[in-house]
Amino acid sequence: MITETRSSLISPLSPVVSTSSPSERAMSSRAILLAFLLAALLLHGFAASATKGTADDADEDLSFLEEGDDEDPARGFPSHDHALQGEDDHDDFDEDEQDQGDFSDLDEGSYEAPPAVDEKDVVVLTEGNFSEFIEKNRHVLVEFYAPWCGHCQALAPEYAAAATALKAEDVVLAKIDATEENELAQKYDVQGFPTVYFFVDGDHKPYLGQRAKDAIVIWIKKRIGPAVQNITTTEEAEKILASETKLVLGLFDSLVGADSLELAAASKLEDDVNFYQTVSPDVAALFHIDPKAKRPSLVLLKKEAEKLTYFDGQFTKSGIVDFIFANKLPLVTTFTRETAPLIFESQIKKQASCILLLRCLPSFLLLFAQSKDSEKILSVFREAAKLFKGKLIFVHVEMDNEDVGKPVSDYFGVTGDGPKLLAYSGNEDGRKYILDGEVTHENIKAFGEDYLEDKLKPFYKSDQIPETNDGDVKIVVGNNFDEIVLDESKDVLLEIYAPWCGHCQALEPTYNKLAKHLRGIESLVIAKMDGTTNEHPRAKSDGFPTLLFFPAGNKSFDPITVDTERTVVAFYKFLKKNASIPFKLQKPAAATKTEAVSEPKHEGQGKTDLKDEL
Repeated sequence: MITETRSSLISPLSPVVSTSSPSERAMSSRAILLAFLLAALLLHGFAASATKGTADDADEDLSFLEEGDDEDPARGFPSHDHALQGEDDHDDFDEDEQDQGDFSDLDEGSYEAPPAVDEKDVVVLTEGNFSEFIEKNRHVLVEFYAPWCGHCQALAPEYAAAATALKAEDVVLAKIDATEENELAQKYDVQGFPTVYFFVDGDHKPYLGQRAKDAIVIWIKKRIGPAVQNITTTEEAEKILASETKLVLGLFDSLVGADSLELAAASKLEDDVNFYQTVSPDVAALFHIDPKAKRPSLVLLKKEAEKLTYFDGQFTKSGIVDFIFANKLPLVTTFTRETAPLIFESQIKKQASCILLLRCLPSFLLLFAQSKDSEKILSVFREAAKLFKGKLIFVHVEMDNEDVGKPVSDYFGVTGDGPKLLAYSGNEDGRKYILDGEVTHENIKAFGEDYLEDKLKPFYKSDQIPETNDGDVKIVVGNNFDEIVLDESKDVLLEIYAPWCGHCQALEPTYNKLAKHLRGIESLVIAKMDGTTNEHPRAKSDGFPTLLFFPAGNKSFDPITVDTERTVVAFYKFLKKNASIPFKLQKPAAATKTEAVSEPKHEGQGKTDLKDEL
């Protein structure tokens, strides 16, 4: 008997070529029919079971999980806003500095409308008109705001008054509601409110000035007025040299023309260096330019150890800007509140801040040392900096400076008296690298070279692993993250929090209650990690609290961001839906009302739809 089929799973439409006898064919047909009947019964049973499971889930009595929720301050919190890392509700910074969204005193769901402001001269931009408007207007100051943001409300009358005062100038002030224009806000990396950018011929840079009408007007006029000042006499030159700390001078054949235009265009993109030009050999000589030098010539003068830097690139706007960005800072910059903006806005791709003392820097080589060791090591540091000019930025901060040193040391997880050298990539992964050895000229050179060539192994902060970890909520630190969170046999819910974050504190009773209800589910882990003192490449958060879910058997993939209402029931349903290992919570035989957790009363507690503090 020879029977040929296309597949062992025979379709009713599949041809069967057979040389078997009629009786054999009859038996075969009956077998096939029996197989189809069994398959149909199995499918019916599976469908019924699935339907029953869905019905069971829909009918599941979760009322016992809701007990006490009326008193739960975390109920109703939205999950899309976070307290930005490094930001807190302490008064560490002046109000004049750019606010990254300290909204701890605001309530999005119940804020009172601010007093009416006459904004007739402020243009409202949206996704629909933004590109065309920026293209048609050379100078535009744009504020990204949120209606509920208290700092935005305080800025509104000042901003409107500045818009009116500048009506006659070649500039327009505009605003964008970032809560409505999400794509625009994401495109321009808006992470706090208000965020203000100044657009010049389509290029933008942050406005970091004061939030007052007069300050805004002065800042704008400086940038839309004559960008380059002419120096025609030696008397003028001497006055400028006596008063300026940092400047650029161009020596040209003419004060008008292509070279002058390139210098003027570059000056528009540079805030803290004044630009001058001359055709006078005598003036040029005072600025240390050889009167017989080929024109155009350009020099950057600073009242620092490295006083003169001569431009030797292509005389274009981009070439001049790159030259200034690479050379305007000292070989070693002392980190202070005043120098921070200069460091942050540098466009060197691989910034390195060698900070002898620490300060919160987003992308650098950091050298940590006590003030008593500063002079001794700074000479070595400066010599090494010469090797990386234009490639790495070297920054010096005293670790024992309470104002700027200690907070940065804590941020980067550097302990001890130092000196220690740390490189910080500044990328989204926030990778850091520590020099393993003494801070010498040779070691700094090798460390910097390895950093630029991506040869260093990252360093991650970690608290000590707890001696016991038997609570309903498991404590995760950097050094036990793999063991707990990346355990392939467990579904893991992880909260990344900050001790100072008010909304993390408000969430805690709900999170603890969830963990208590689920502690009997062996396949499920509820955990939390202090994101200010612990790091892991798989624990990425853009603020606090961040809730991430790591399904069992899928730990090689990115975790699922928990985007649900912050109640015990909502969390439970999320876990039921996303857990790789099915589970069901049995209602207690005699559900009793859970004991209320006593928490300190925070402003805004008990209200719904609060924003996370920034």
